[in-house]
Amino acid sequence: MEDRLMTVREIAAYLKLNERTVLKLAAQGPLPAVRVGNQWRFRKAMIDAWLDDQMLGISRRYVAVPHAPDAVPMLLELESCFEPRHVAPELVGTTKTAVIEELADHAARLGLIRDKRWFVGALVERENIMPTAIGNGIAFLHTLNRHPDQVLRPFMVLGRSRAGVDFHALDGMPTHLFFVLGLRYQALHLPWLTKLARMLASPEAVADLLAAPSPERMYQVLVAAERRLSEARPAASA
Repeated sequence: MEDRLMTVREIAAYLKLNERTVLKLAAQGPLPAVRVGNQWRFRKAMIDAWLDDQMLGISRRYVAVPHAPDAVPMLLELESCFEPRHVAPELVGTTKTAVIEELADHAARLGLIRDKRWFVGALVERENIMPTAIGNGIAFLHTLNRHPDQVLRPFMVLGRSRAGVDFHALDGMPTHLFFVLGLRYQALHLPWLTKLARMLASPEAVADLLAAPSPERMYQVLVAAERRLSEARPAASA
């Protein structure tokens, strides 16, 4: 199905939802749509990007993302894909494109990707469809599709801009922390990403990362926050 404007009926069939649910999600805002007269229209590329965010846990889960019946979740912990040298603590870029190029260059110098030019283009393509800045000074950048031939191993790179960059965030505020996700498989399940979004939900968590004096300290802040979240889970479910 090519990227084109789709109707409520077509989107309902594509998402396997009833039309009333699609209309509700469009009217309330979670589902990306535009109203033309009294009709809703949808771009397939934007719907796919929204589904991608649902799968990754970046945004609140509104639909069940289907997985193949025989798919085995591949669990990935933060420490297995992130280390202090993955942090770029002082980004100099002042525009969205400049920041993306700087982060892609950092990933390339670390040997995490095969082709920097491809990675820049893939990240820009995703941003052009739907911004990845979720507000609270944070953006989760990733590509639309998974490319095991280009991403040498699953990774996360973190860039920091103290001044902030206009990344078209949902809250209209500058973005300071840029988490770049390099994923190899479409069905890769990343439980740490959902935890990461929860860890950074408070202004205090963002402030700790912005104030950290070194990449090592930024790394420690995230690892400690992940540990606290894991330790709190049994008590919450008791």
